[in-house]
Amino acid sequence: MPLLASTGLRNKVLDTGSVKNVLANGRIHVYASTLANIPASADDAIVPANHTLLLTVYGDGVSTGLNLGTASGGAIGKAAGETWAGTVLASGNAAFFRYVGSADTGAASTTEPRYQGRVGVSGAELNISSLALTAGNTQAVNFASISLPG
Repeated sequence: MPLLASTGLRNKVLDTGSVKNVLANGRIHVYASTLANIPASADDAIVPANHTLLLTVYGDGVSTGLNLGTASGGAIGKAAGETWAGTVLASGNAAFFRYVGSADTGAASTTEPRYQGRVGVSGAELNISSLALTAGNTQAVNFASISLPG
């Protein structure tokens, strides 16, 4: 699955010109799901029966929103000084993630800014140390990069 941008994200970036500003103070939600049940579009709803929220990643590991740094070479990553992490909420195998705005409820939307992609240990849109997450453990996101096609 390539990195999917929601209609809301694309529209807001076209209006404002800034992925960094549109996603400021957002969060990353990591979900367990079967491959067949991963939403086909970032506009689609999160369905609790099909998508188990395993982890929410914050800029300080607890509650502060995520922020992006300075773009270079056509890509933008984590803001300097932020420690992207979160406490695992439920045990399970991570399948996909959404980088969402702070007010996103997970409902179907063509106005919410979202990125959605696969979670893996290598070669995915979001790489973490292990797909098997255990409730109560802290999970860090040590590297993040969003690029625009050239």
